[in-house]
Amino acid sequence: MTRIHNFSAGPAALPEAVLRQAAEEMLDWHGEGMSVMEMSHRGKAFIGIAERAEAALRELLAVPAGYKLLFMQGGAIGQNAIVPMNLLRGRGSIDFVDTGEWSKKSIKEAKKYAAVNVAASAADSGYTTIPPRASWKLDPGAAYVHICSNETIGGVEYHFTPEVGGVPLVADMSSDILSRPVEVAKYGLIYAGAQKNIGPAGLTIVIVRDDLIGQSLPITPSAFDYKTVADNDSMYNTPPTYAIYIAGLVFEWIRARGGLAAMEAHNRAKAAVLYDYLDSQDFYRSPVARDCRSLMNVPFKLADEALDAAFLKGADSRGLVQLKGHRSVGGMRASIYNAMPVEGVQALVDYMRDFVRERG
Repeated sequence: MTRIHNFSAGPAALPEAVLRQAAEEMLDWHGEGMSVMEMSHRGKAFIGIAERAEAALRELLAVPAGYKLLFMQGGAIGQNAIVPMNLLRGRGSIDFVDTGEWSKKSIKEAKKYAAVNVAASAADSGYTTIPPRASWKLDPGAAYVHICSNETIGGVEYHFTPEVGGVPLVADMSSDILSRPVEVAKYGLIYAGAQKNIGPAGLTIVIVRDDLIGQSLPITPSAFDYKTVADNDSMYNTPPTYAIYIAGLVFEWIRARGGLAAMEAHNRAKAAVLYDYLDSQDFYRSPVARDCRSLMNVPFKLADEALDAAFLKGADSRGLVQLKGHRSVGGMRASIYNAMPVEGVQALVDYMRDFVRERG
């Protein structure tokens, strides 16, 4: 069997060890005589799977007491509505920092529920940087401050946790969660779609401070009310059971590799291989400011865009797939999440060098 190097932005590559374990357990999970996909979400076997997954994630992120960890559905796009429905708490406005396409989606959705103040925007830079914290114009009366910690499309990432005073900080961490340690206590709420660094599409992780729960808007559907979900241990409705199971295996895989500090070192070393090459020549270029470059999503462009199709065709022939950039920005994008090995990034750089020799 030949495994390709999958640079997809999501759904993304999963650790091979996790896939192999899931395959071994597909027909008979631990002597139960059935697959996890067939289990009742209220049965003892699956409740144990979910509890172990939650405990492992709490340990990895060092989630402090006073926070609920919820397994939900609807992805980050769903949370763009669910967060304001739960966190407005009688306030009429929300602060946003606009750093790219995913920030813009969050802003657009929030406008259905509250007044939106764009406290800072990177639009003037073409979304190639993070606005300096000193430039943010925050409203101390806002319900919360929302950021996207890593913009999957534009490839910009926060390498700091912004201080926002007494207003809760909310972060969409869909594409960099579990790539490095995070001080959860500095956030009121963190949410993340699973399909990049956690597991299959369909699961959404929410980590929310206890005092922010229980004041949802009357229009909030019961299944999206954080208090209802928390009070029912994420089992108010049928959760994405198989996705939770795979997520639990991924959490154990990360723990076995040394946890998030070791994962960050792995990701920094891996990203350096690609960024160092991009900075060493003129045929390719990275459009993102160096101090804001993502460790997870690396967009780059060829000097001659007429060669884009040939570059992608050649990459596919060498088992380097899903490198086409998002349609909104063009060019190329290599998503190098936790499961991407250093060897995959090195294989990409080797191909890029060969392409320069042939076409440069």
